[in-house]
Amino acid sequence: MNMLDSGFQFFHRGGVAVALAAVSFKADVFWPYFIGAVVSVIGLARIIKDELPQQRGLNQIVVFGGLFLAIPMGVFGGDHFVDAAEIAPLVPSWMPWHLFWAYFVGVALVAAALSIALKRYSRPAAVLLGSMLLLFVVLLHIPNIVATHGARLFWAIGLRDTAFSGGAFALAGSLSKPARSDGTPWLVTLARFFVGIPAVVFGVEDILHSAIVPGVPLDKLTPTWIPGHLFWAYVAGAALVVTGACIVVNRKARLAAIYLGIMILVLEVFVYLPMLVANASNIAEGLNYFVDTLAFGGAALLLADAIGERGRHEVRA
Repeated sequence: MNMLDSGFQFFHRGGVAVALAAVSFKADVFWPYFIGAVVSVIGLARIIKDELPQQRGLNQIVVFGGLFLAIPMGVFGGDHFVDAAEIAPLVPSWMPWHLFWAYFVGVALVAAALSIALKRYSRPAAVLLGSMLLLFVVLLHIPNIVATHGARLFWAIGLRDTAFSGGAFALAGSLSKPARSDGTPWLVTLARFFVGIPAVVFGVEDILHSAIVPGVPLDKLTPTWIPGHLFWAYVAGAALVVTGACIVVNRKARLAAIYLGIMILVLEVFVYLPMLVANASNIAEGLNYFVDTLAFGGAALLLADAIGERGRHEVRA
């Protein structure tokens, strides 16, 4: 009965939020949604037409990995355009032109998102995206971890961007020409650690801090009105630890990456989508958390695709 009451409360809140969002066209709300929607339509059209009919079984989920990474990058790019003044102070103090870099990163994120969704020049775009995200870890997140003496939140943010970087490198590795030795491209091996290690850490965090949103455990508490919120934390935690460990030790790594991606998508439906609906007009509390987690799932599916060596190379433009 309590879960039913929680469900009714969610739909009541969600209905109000949707109504408010429908009449809210402020730039800081509109552009992240708009860019994310454009990338979604472009990517879905291509996948449905060119890729999905050729796949069977779990591969029908794997083909969405690139799109699940591209959509968040587009949304984050929109965030940089509308919140550049707030993002600029995050640029390291020794770098000049802080506002320029805020806009530059926004353009780079949107360009990478469109390239990946369209499958045009997506290998260089993926390499550059992965490198940029890795630079964020080195230049922003590690100094924050040191300055805060290892604060849990900054570890989570650093590992999150490491996983996103791993997804981009996995995409680049899957589009690389086969080596003469027919061995695994080094970018795919790197991506395996970049995705697997964060998954294990996030799984432990989900179990130890079950009140925090599961999957990518940042600083937001899971709303108590979401049915089974503690259940999702423990199930996700166990799944992330097991799948992440398999990826790291390279045992059934492709299957583990697929199951990791599926677990994240389940969380999207049952945890993050309700949060998005309830906070539709609040980008920071709704959309950003939704796409944050979506990108992690996309990284896992991209890794599965790269490990699978299905040989789907883009048509050069």
